[in-house]
Amino acid sequence: MRLALSGVLVALALALVPASCFAKSASDYRFVYVMTVDEAITPITEQRITRQIHEAEHDGAQALVIQIDTPGGLESSMRGIVKAILASKVPIISYVTPPGGRAASAGLFIVTATHVAAMAPNTNIGAASPVGMGGQMDSTLAHKAMNDAAAFIQTLAETRGRNAEWNVDAVRRAVAVSATDAVKLHVVDFIATDLHDVLVQASGRTVKVSTGDVTLDLAHASIHEIHATFRQRVLAWVADPTIAYLLLTLGFYGILFELQSPGAILPGVVGAIFMVLGFVALQTLPVNTAGLLLIALGIVFFALEVKIHSHGILAAGGVISFVTGSLILFEPGPAGVFRLPLPVILGTTLATALFFLWVIGKAVGSQRRPVTTGAQAMVGQVGEAATPLTPRGQIRVRGEIWQAQSADPLPVGTPVEVVHVRGLTLEVRALRREGA
Repeated sequence: MRLALSGVLVALALALVPASCFAKSASDYRFVYVMTVDEAITPITEQRITRQIHEAEHDGAQALVIQIDTPGGLESSMRGIVKAILASKVPIISYVTPPGGRAASAGLFIVTATHVAAMAPNTNIGAASPVGMGGQMDSTLAHKAMNDAAAFIQTLAETRGRNAEWNVDAVRRAVAVSATDAVKLHVVDFIATDLHDVLVQASGRTVKVSTGDVTLDLAHASIHEIHATFRQRVLAWVADPTIAYLLLTLGFYGILFELQSPGAILPGVVGAIFMVLGFVALQTLPVNTAGLLLIALGIVFFALEVKIHSHGILAAGGVISFVTGSLILFEPGPAGVFRLPLPVILGTTLATALFFLWVIGKAVGSQRRPVTTGAQAMVGQVGEAATPLTPRGQIRVRGEIWQAQSADPLPVGTPVEVVHVRGLTLEVRALRREGA
């Protein structure tokens, strides 16, 4: 009874409180989204950041903090991220962390584009010279790429009121600086020891987003950490150059083994899955088409070596083609972020050579062996006439009685050899004895 009375009193008290108080409380709830980018900049990274900016705008976040530690990545993905930041309706804060981390190459462009840029102690930033994708650039193309990147980062630095001259040097001369020097040179805004310190120091600053000026008030904002979705984690794992390379190779193994031994099913199914995943990864990586063709050519050489006795010439060509294709399959990018480890290349080449010369060789060899079951296995078998063959009769082969016919009449007991099978009738001839 006493509990029920207390509930009624609480309900009456809530009813008497003005609705404006609740509205004010809801409007005062402040939060920021925080995401981490600690890998090379790829289309997957672009998708993550672009999607998170849209969610921050939709959910009413006060800001989006991007914790970044990257050696760089693809220029196309970097430009997509920068465009999303410039068009953002919510402030974007970049924070180079953890200590020992960096924002190099494409990372510098992203940090420069953000409304507020911070760095943790013992981090560095810079070294943003463009790296040719798709092969070495000639002098004219390299000059154009350098000028384009320099002009782009100069515009970004001037838009955010940062040191444009130093940013241009980071592109033209690949210079890099520590966090302390970056603040002194006004490359970034401040050094922060942790995420809370970033929000405190960012508070009070007025930044310009796509919809106008915004004064940041983040010191007491709640922090909502955003983690990559399962799909994004899978795509990021598949897009690793080593994983993509192994998936492609295993896909080739499975499909070719299925072609050599039809009916095995499992190798073909697994190979097809791996092949599709490998091609999905290729869409997110800087692939050299010549490298992919050389790898395919190497596998063809290995397959031909099994069928054609070339005294090792085809196998040697396969090794050379496979290794060369593997070395140039992915353009290394800044700091070699897309480079395949040499031990992986050598190990995969050796495994591929052994796979074709032994496993596929065994499969082909089994296909070439004489048939030992079924009607066709009777050809060449030796028996004797159980009844006179005039020309039809019966013979005894392997302890079984078969209908048979012979071109020449044969008496009972004549040794015969099976030369052909027609349905359930064996065509035979008299067995010729040596010396007869």
